[in-house]
Amino acid sequence: MEKGVKYGKRALVAMSGGVDSSVAAYLMQQAGYEVTGVMMKLFDSENNNTEDARRVAERLGADFELFDMRDIFRSEVIDKFVSAYERGETPNPCVFCNKRLKFEELYNLGAESLDSDEAVFATGHYAVIEYDEAAGRYKLRKAVNKEKDQSYVLYNLTQEQLARTCFPLGSLSKDEVRAIAGEQGFVTAQKKESQDICFIPDGDYAGFIREYSGREYPSGDFVDEAGNIMGEHKGIINYTIGQRKGLGLALKKPAYVLELDTDNNRVVLGDNETLFKRELTAHDFNWLSMAAPEGEFRASARIRYRHKEAMATIIPIIDESEKAAAAAAGAANIKAGSACPRVKIIFDEPQRAITRGQSVVLYDGDYVLGGGIID
Repeated sequence: MEKGVKYGKRALVAMSGGVDSSVAAYLMQQAGYEVTGVMMKLFDSENNNTEDARRVAERLGADFELFDMRDIFRSEVIDKFVSAYERGETPNPCVFCNKRLKFEELYNLGAESLDSDEAVFATGHYAVIEYDEAAGRYKLRKAVNKEKDQSYVLYNLTQEQLARTCFPLGSLSKDEVRAIAGEQGFVTAQKKESQDICFIPDGDYAGFIREYSGREYPSGDFVDEAGNIMGEHKGIINYTIGQRKGLGLALKKPAYVLELDTDNNRVVLGDNETLFKRELTAHDFNWLSMAAPEGEFRASARIRYRHKEAMATIIPIIDESEKAAAAAAGAANIKAGSACPRVKIIFDEPQRAITRGQSVVLYDGDYVLGGGIID
C-alpha cells in the first residue's frame, strides 16, 4: 500500500474481467480489506468478461456487483468520441471514461450498494498514489514499471478521488501480476490484453462512427498548404494528424495529414517537417500533484499516451473573470485543481503531430502535475 494514504476497512475493486483487476482484488484482500468486486456493464457483447470477473470474485469469496451503465457510457464516452472525430479532433476515450464513469459513477454506485461512503476504491491501473505532508495534498506518480505506466490517463483525478483510491499494482511488473494470478488459479491469468478501444475491438474507428451515428461523411478535397487540389478524400473521420498511410494517393513524394479543415471538408497535406510545432494551448486543465500555478514554470510534457516527454515552459492563461472566480472560490477550490483551466505550452524542441482532442499531461520527474485537452 502507498505510504501516507489512509484507508477504511472495505474495498470496492473495479473489475473488468482481466488479469490486472483480478490481482488488484486479491492484493486488497491480502492487505486486510473486505473486498466487493464492482463492474460496469458498458455494452451487450461482454458476457465473457462479466463471467470471468464473477468467477474471480467467487474464488476470493468476495461479493460481486454488476451495474448497468450502458446509457451513461453512450452519452459520456461514445457520443463524445464520435462528436470529437466529427470536429476533426482525435480524442482519448479512456480519459473520459476514467473521469466520469469509473472514478465517479462506479464508485458512487458501489458505495451506495454497501450503504457506506467510507470504502476505498481500488483499480488495476499501473500508477502510484502518495501523500505529501508538507504540501498537504495527494500526488500521482508513475508506476515503478514504466512500460506499463498508466498515469497519463489518470491526470483528471481530483484530490478527493485520490484520497479514497488505491492502485495496488503500482510497484509490480506485468509478469509478476500474471504470476500471482496463476498461483491463485484465476481464470484470467493468461487472458490476452486488448490494445484497442474497448468499444472498437477491431480498430476500425471510421467504420464504427458511421455505423453508430447512422451518418455518411462526404468525400472532399485533399489539398496542399497553398490550397491546390491533390485528390479526393473519403470523409474527414478517416484521417488523423500525422497520418501517411491509407491516403490512396499516388504522389511523387510522401505526404502527411497536416490539418483537418472541417469547415470546408478538406484534408490538408504536406511534408513531414511541417508537422513539427513548438507551441500548443490546452483547456479543461486539471492540476493534480500541484496547486494551480500563478505564473509560468518548467515541466516535461507528453502530448500522447506513448509519446516521449519533452521539456517545456508552461504558461497559465487566466483572464480577470477566471482569476476573480478562483479567488472567490477560495484555497480549497484551488487545491482541488479547478483554477487556471487553460495553459499555453512552449516546447524547447518542436514536437511532431500535436493533435487537437488529445490530452497533454505535465510531469515533474515521475509525478503527474496535471493535464488538459489540446485545442
